[in-house]
Amino acid sequence: MRILLTGGAGFIGSHLCDRLLARGDEVTVVDNLVTGDLQNLEHIRDPRFRFVEHDIGQPLIWPDPVDAVFNLACPASPVDYIKLPLETLRVGAHGAWNMLEIAREKGALFLQASTSEVYGDPEVHPQPESYHGHVNPIGPRSVYDESKRYTEALVMAFRRTHGVRTRMVRIFNTYGPRMRLDDGRVIPNFFTQALRGDAITVYGDGSQTRSFCYVSDLVEGIVALSEADFAEPVNLGNPIERTVLDLAREVIRITGSSSRVEFRELPQDDPKLRRPVIDRARAVLGWEPRVGLEEGLELTLADFSARIARAAAKAART
Repeated sequence: MRILLTGGAGFIGSHLCDRLLARGDEVTVVDNLVTGDLQNLEHIRDPRFRFVEHDIGQPLIWPDPVDAVFNLACPASPVDYIKLPLETLRVGAHGAWNMLEIAREKGALFLQASTSEVYGDPEVHPQPESYHGHVNPIGPRSVYDESKRYTEALVMAFRRTHGVRTRMVRIFNTYGPRMRLDDGRVIPNFFTQALRGDAITVYGDGSQTRSFCYVSDLVEGIVALSEADFAEPVNLGNPIERTVLDLAREVIRITGSSSRVEFRELPQDDPKLRRPVIDRARAVLGWEPRVGLEEGLELTLADFSARIARAAAKAART
C-alpha cells in the first residue's frame, strides 16, 4: 500500500512507520517536527520511505496516488499541548480536515489516532467506547481533549457525507523506546529522574491509576484495525491498571536508583482513573496486549539508559 503517515517522526508514529515498511508498504511521513524528531527515523534505509516536512494545519497538495492516510499528527504530552494550545487545536481541526480531503480525493482509507483523553476525568470505570466522557471544555487540558473529540466528529461526518472509509483508534497510555527524555509523561519522567538520581515527582498522592501498553502491542492493534472493516472507535490499551505511586516504586527498583519520591500538587483535570475496556478490540481485531509491564519497562530502560549516557558524554566533550 502507498501510505501517508502524519506525525511519523513522533514516538508512536516512528514505530508504526517501521511496522508498515516491514509489511511491504510504501510510506511517506509528513511531520512539521514541532514535537517529532528526525532521529526516530534516521535508522531507516529503505527506498520505499520518504519524509516531507510540512504542517498539516496548512493545505497539502498531494499529486501522487494514496491508498491509506494514517493521521497521528498532534502534540500528545501535556507539556507540549499546554505550551502549544493553538497549534494543538489547529491540527485537530484544520489538520484532520486537510488529510480527510486527501483521503476523499484519492479514495483512500483514513485512520485517525484518537485518545483515551476523550473520556476526560471519567465517571465510568473502566472506560468502554460507548462512554461519552466527562471533559472540562475550558480547562488547560481541553485543547487536547476537545481537539480529539472534534476530530472524531469530523471523521464520522466525512464518512457519512462523502463515504470516506474511516477507522478510529482511542489510544491509552503507551510507552517504549524513542519517547522523548523531556516528554513530560509519567514513564519518561520517572526513568529520566531515576537514572539521573533526581527526585521522582509524583503528582497528588499517587493513587491515580493508569494502564500502560507497550508500543509494539499498540502498533499491532493499529495495523489490525486498518485491515478490519469497522468504523466505530476502538480502545487500544492494556487493561491491567496500576497506580502512579506503584509505577514510581517499580522504576526505582529496576533502575537501582537512590531517588526518593517527591509529591507535588495534582494538575487541574488530571484523570483520577484510566483503564480501557478492550472487549471490542478482542472481538473485532482478535487483539490484546502481549508485553507485560516488567518486560516493557526493561526494554524502555535499556533505550533511556543508552540515550542519557550519550547525552552525558556529549555534554562532557563540549
